[in-house]
This record gives sequence, structure tokens and C-alpha cells, in this order.
Amino acid sequence: MNNRLLNIENQLKKRWAYKYKWLRKQNDRWDKHTNFIYKTPDWEELISATAQLVKNENLNKEEAFYYTINRWYNFWSSVAVEEIFCSLPGVIPAENSKDKLVDFSINNISFDHKTSIFPKGFEKDIAFAKANKEQLLYWFYEEQSKQQRQHFANRLFVVVHKTDGNHWKLKAEISLLHDAISEYVANFDASQLTELNFPNNKIALSDIIWVTQ
Repeated sequence: MNNRLLNIENQLKKRWAYKYKWLRKQNDRWDKHTNFIYKTPDWEELISATAQLVKNENLNKEEAFYYTINRWYNFWSSVAVEEIFCSLPGVIPAENSKDKLVDFSINNISFDHKTSIFPKGFEKDIAFAKANKEQLLYWFYEEQSKQQRQHFANRLFVVVHKTDGNHWKLKAEISLLHDAISEYVANFDASQLTELNFPNNKIALSDIIWVTQ
């Protein structure tokens, strides 16, 4: 791993000092309030900017704090994961970095990617999910990303699962993510992708990269 990824890992782990909880549902209005996260990789700068937001917009301090640090944590983990993919042989970054449907391509197949904790809402355990991958993939497409990033294009899901239930912490284990993604790409086989068919006549190719601890 390069120094940039190591620094992201170190910054993300500073968020571990606080519980992972959302005090309000994610929405476009609050996303707009907290869009400074995209230009703030440093934890201390994030905390300072959040305090200023609370003051300027007269927001509830605890709600704003958790909303901001959760978005920040998920975003910078996603940045690191995309950089891992794009650094690997055979992976071509999207020509348009702002394309919401394509982050990169592997063997000429384009993909968006998303890192997700193993979902409680799936109501099955990890053993069932691994044995019935298609069911979990449909669940992800239908239940997640219902606002700005909802789509039915090709997507690779990096799914993190920790035996103690703190799945969210693995989003900061960039070295562990790097190893799992590298192994997946090195052994990539398009025939192992799952074809998903949606009621809107959309067809997507998808797969899961499991990261467990």
C-alpha cells in the first residue's frame, strides 16, 4: 500500500472512538450541509468544520456530529477502495471521474463499487448469504442507495463482516480490504458474475467480495 492509503487508514481509525449510530435518516438536505467532507480527509479538520456547521446553521450538535462523521467515514473508505481497485493490473479507471454508474472496468466490464456492512435487514446469517449470493445482491440493489446513488448498473459489493458484530470498523481496515480486493481481481472470472434481472427491464452483472475478521 502507498502512503496515501496508509494515511486514510490512520485517519479513519480515529472515528472508532465513537459509537456508530445515525440520529436521523440520510437525506439530500443534510447531505448538502455536510458536503465539506469531500475535501476534508483529516479527522481534526473535520471536527473543526463540523463545529462551524453547527454554529452557522443552528443545528443540533449531536445529530450534526454523527451525521457528518458517518458520511465522512463512509466516503473516505470508499475513496480508498476505489484507489485500491484502480491500482491493480487489469483494472481501468473510468474516463469520467464523476460518472455515477462507472468507477472502473475489469476485463472490459464496467462496474460501480460499494462497500457495505453485512446488513441486519437481510435477516439471514453470513453462512446463508454466502450460499445464496443472488438473494443478498437483489437485497442490496433494492434496499440501498435510494437517494442520489440508486441505479441498476453493474456493481461490485465489498461486504464487510466482523464476528463481534462491529462490521463497520472493517471499513477502516484498508490493508485488509487491499488484500481481499487484490486477490479477487487477480482471479477475476467474468463467468462467476451474477446476472440480475429487474422489473424495469434492467440487467446488471454483480458480485460480492467478502472481507471478514
